[in-house]
This record gives sequence, C-alpha cells and structure tokens, in this order.
Amino acid sequence: MPALLAEVTRSGFVESLHHGSVVGLLPSGAVGVSVGAVEDPVLPRSCMKPFQALACLSAGAPLAGPALAIAAGSHTGENRHVELVMQLLGGLPIGLLRCPPSWPEDEETRQRLTEPSRVRMNCSGKHAAMLAACVAARWPTQTYLEPSHPLQRLVMRTVEELSGESVVHTAIDGCGAPVYALSLHGLAQAMQGLVRTPVADAMRGFPEYVGGTGHVNTVVMQQLTGVVAKGGAEGVLVLATAAGHAVAVKVLDGNPRATTAIGLTALAAMGFDVSTAKESLSVPVLGGGQVVGEVRVVF
Repeated sequence: MPALLAEVTRSGFVESLHHGSVVGLLPSGAVGVSVGAVEDPVLPRSCMKPFQALACLSAGAPLAGPALAIAAGSHTGENRHVELVMQLLGGLPIGLLRCPPSWPEDEETRQRLTEPSRVRMNCSGKHAAMLAACVAARWPTQTYLEPSHPLQRLVMRTVEELSGESVVHTAIDGCGAPVYALSLHGLAQAMQGLVRTPVADAMRGFPEYVGGTGHVNTVVMQQLTGVVAKGGAEGVLVLATAAGHAVAVKVLDGNPRATTAIGLTALAAMGFDVSTAKESLSVPVLGGGQVVGEVRVVF
C-alpha cells in the first residue's frame, strides 16, 4: 500500500498530506529504504530522459558535454538552452521537432517573448537528440516518435536492460514521446546502471543544462557533488550518487513539491551525506510573505 511520505503544515495545522512510495538502493544493490508500494508500476515521465539520451548515444548521436546533458534534461527554455538545441538539430528544420510549442519555464525569459515555440519546450533537447540519432543511424526522422520506430524500440530495450524488468505498459508522454511503465524498484535499479555511463557524467558536469537557473534538479546537483537528480511530471523523482546509491520517488497526488525532500531524506537514511543540501530537506509554506509552516517529510 502507498504510505504517508510528507505533510504540509500551516501555522501548526496539518493542511495537506502527500502519500506515495519511495525506494532506495545501496551501492551493493541491496534495498536500503522501502516505503509504500515500490513494486507497483509507475510512469517515469521525464525521469525517462536520461535513458532516452543513452539510447540516442548508443544509436550514434554526436552527444557530449552540455549537449548530452540537455538531451537528458528538462531545460527551462533560457537562450543558452535554445542555442544548444539549435546546434543539436544541425541544420534540420525546427518543424521536425514533434514536441508541442511551449512557453519557457524560466520566468525572466518568458517575459521577453511574444509567443511559445517548440525549441523553448522543456523536452526540446531530448527531441533534438532523437533526431540527431535518427540522422546518425539513417532512420526515418518524420516518424521518430512512433513506438514502432527503431529508436523507440532501442529506448525500450535500454530501459529493460538497466532495470532488469520487462516494460508493462507503453504510454505517450506530454511531449509526444513514448514512456514506459516499470516498477519504482526497477526505476531505481535503472538509475544504478545509469551512473556508470557518459550520460550521468554529462548531467553531473553540466547541471545547468539538465534544468536551468534556480531549477531544483540543477540546484541539488550543484549542492551535492557526484549526485544525479532528475524529476518527472506527476510526482516522480530519481536520484543517484557516483558511489551507486539510487532513489526513486512517486507521490500519488502528482504534486512535486515534496519529492526532492523525500528523495534526499531517503539518501540520508542510507548514510549518504546530504548536509550541503539541507535547505532542500523541507519546503517553506508562506503566509503574507512570511514563513508560517513547511512541507516536511514524515516517513
């Protein structure tokens, strides 16, 4: 059964509760933390991006450094992100990107724009990397999002190999790409495998391209040396250390506000030092511009 993971307090009153599941694996592969229904399948949503980036790399896409990081990330649409996406396209028309037009998540950037665009969408780095993989492997570019496309079949095989599980369901993510359901435990196992790949090296080396200015994933990676952090829609988060600890979180109500604190608490419970990210272990609740409570982990 799902468990109570976090509660929201306001002026001493418990206002909301977040239920879900969290699993943490020790570097040995043994389970260090297990709370809730960790064997139930989840849709990783954007936590799938590092595995999609690894598949693109395997297909021959010329990805390295910031380009590999943005392929594995959910960027905030800043100009530096757009410039890199355009480089990844390598002259291909923007219209080949099948992610929907979107406003950038970076508020300062958004204020300067007059209309949404595909390259500002937080998944455009992944989509540009997928197109680069198709060009490198001489696969069709027009149909790169079809689940039957060679690239998407490679992504599924990559996920299954790293997780040690068979995909139990294929869905379509918000950006239009296939997303594959597996257990929360399997997702953590996949992250353990990922930390030994160039994708994790790029994410750790260039966290500003995994998220952006002030983005929680970027901040956590800047605070914790060697840690990879990637969130996904509907309350999913994965964390992994260079030593091999791995954490996967799913909050059932889909709200992400507690996921980072939950994930860091799980890492700490396994003996990993998270003291340099202590401000991320809870989230302040404001009233009249003042802190009057917090979102705190309770498992």
